[in-house]
Amino acid sequence: MTPQHHLPADIERTSMRIITEELARRGLTILPENAAVVKRVIHTTADFDYAQNLQFTPGAVAAGAEAMHAGATIITDTNMALAGITKPGLAKLGGQALCFMADPAVAAAAKQAGTTRAVAAMHKAAKDYPGAVLAVGNAPTALLAIAEEIENGLRPALVIGVPVGFVNVVESKRHLFAVCEKYHVPAIVAMGRKGGSNVAAAICNALVYSAAEMLDPKARGWQ
Repeated sequence: MTPQHHLPADIERTSMRIITEELARRGLTILPENAAVVKRVIHTTADFDYAQNLQFTPGAVAAGAEAMHAGATIITDTNMALAGITKPGLAKLGGQALCFMADPAVAAAAKQAGTTRAVAAMHKAAKDYPGAVLAVGNAPTALLAIAEEIENGLRPALVIGVPVGFVNVVESKRHLFAVCEKYHVPAIVAMGRKGGSNVAAAICNALVYSAAEMLDPKARGWQ
């Protein structure tokens, strides 16, 4: 077997071309403003279901990109998602990404309240970074905590709700999306069971790349 490409930039460009062509063959139409996010998630997962599973409140991608351009703080619910978010892109925009799951104070708060660390982490995020981008790829309880905070007045720049799993996942996504719609909070949610930390990171990266004009890999220094 002879590899089609060797250079990372060529591999990514060809992958994105294949994704665009396959979306067309499948008759899947994506709104132009959402295309960078949907294609980045498909590129990460090789799963075209996301062309239909990902739902967006009106203007969510634009709001997310604007927040990134302004140097937003991203709060994730897993260190895996944190590791997958582009650090050079964030640095170019003056932003940062954080995860509180290993914070001893969060662990103590969760134990005292009898809840999960994901819930305690999102309550901490709401208190310390009220205008952050909240990116959840694992814990449905985190989505419920975010929804509760929004109902109590929190207005994050964007909520990314893409946990994966079987227990409370579908219901928590629906509930979060409904709350975000009600209170006009920008949201990107992967309806159904699919998702994961890699999907959360991919959505963040699509927004960062869009804001930093780094969608083309050459802009990221790739050869």
